[in-house]
Amino acid sequence: MRAIQVLIILICFLCNMLDGMDVLIISYTAPAIAKAWSISPANLGIVFSSGLVGMTVGAIFLAPLADRFGRKPLMILAALIMGSCIYLTSFATDINVLMIYRFISGLGIGTMMASTAAITAEYAPVSTRDFWVSTVVAGYPVGAVLTGISSAKIIAESGWEHLFQLAGIATFLVVPILLFLLKESDEFKAKAKPEDAKLSALFTAEYKWSTWQLWGALFLSFTTLYFLMNWIPKLATNAGLSMELAIYSGTIFNLGAIVGIPVQGYFSSRFGLKKSIGTLLLITAVLLGIFGLFSGSNLILVVLFFLGFGVQGSFVGLYAVAARMYPTAFRSTGVGWAIGMGRLGGIIGPVLGGLLVGLGFGMAQSFIFFALPSFIAGLITLKISAKTIS
Repeated sequence: MRAIQVLIILICFLCNMLDGMDVLIISYTAPAIAKAWSISPANLGIVFSSGLVGMTVGAIFLAPLADRFGRKPLMILAALIMGSCIYLTSFATDINVLMIYRFISGLGIGTMMASTAAITAEYAPVSTRDFWVSTVVAGYPVGAVLTGISSAKIIAESGWEHLFQLAGIATFLVVPILLFLLKESDEFKAKAKPEDAKLSALFTAEYKWSTWQLWGALFLSFTTLYFLMNWIPKLATNAGLSMELAIYSGTIFNLGAIVGIPVQGYFSSRFGLKKSIGTLLLITAVLLGIFGLFSGSNLILVVLFFLGFGVQGSFVGLYAVAARMYPTAFRSTGVGWAIGMGRLGGIIGPVLGGLLVGLGFGMAQSFIFFALPSFIAGLITLKISAKTIS
């Protein structure tokens, strides 16, 4: 690995840390906001999903512009959008304003994730590309965990508003790093052609079936993932845990991801992407189904760790599938639309979670419900037909 390769990978890892912080901050602050504003579970689910709608729109409509104008300008734009809206969220006074800020910040988050995956795939050595793409996206749960660790104390001492202000400032700090240190890859400059970056390129005879399979697997895995990420702290609170312990339960879930993502990258490099990711999704489905057996036991935290290990390790692996499946000329388009289709499932997951909580479902019952999409996603992943994916 040359120094420039290491530098680009570190920058992309940092950007994904900020992504994780900016996505999960609403989950960690949800109990405090719900208490302060008397928000119902169903309306809280809509707040969660408003950010995911923004991420979907960003991934589908903004991220593909990176194939036309370059990864660097889109990543700078994404950081500016994220930083400003996360900071302004601290001044929200009602649920409607909160949803608007979450939607706009989501535009930046969706754009950033697709762009970092694309540029990492172009800079990483071919033999270890899957590992490095997965490792870079592992910045996402690292940011989420660091936010979770610090959020309980910050919220208790300074209020939830202060947490959003700190997150916004931290996101702004990456802008000069991107401006002065990030460089477009030689592969992009040599091969990218604006006229190739069209949605229709994903549905030529070579890519059509595998595109549908990838979208289906991402849609279902995101449905489960974003239900878990957004609702674990609130469900834990409903189960009788203190607000501080409920926040830490979400942190443990993301801590599992920090371990699971690089482990998945290693297994994928050794045994193949499809087999590794598909198996992780099937194991996740089993863990969701048997979660209720551990109610009232400290082993719940262990299960939450392995749920984070499985579901986040596998969804990141699907990013690597997308980055490997599509060529440089329309890689950001392919990755962006794949993430966008996954985000549609992510939008549905929190809303379904809110409806289930409103109906009186506890953690165990809700987890059983979401075992099915994880199981189906695992089966689809094992059958992805792209020739470039083993």
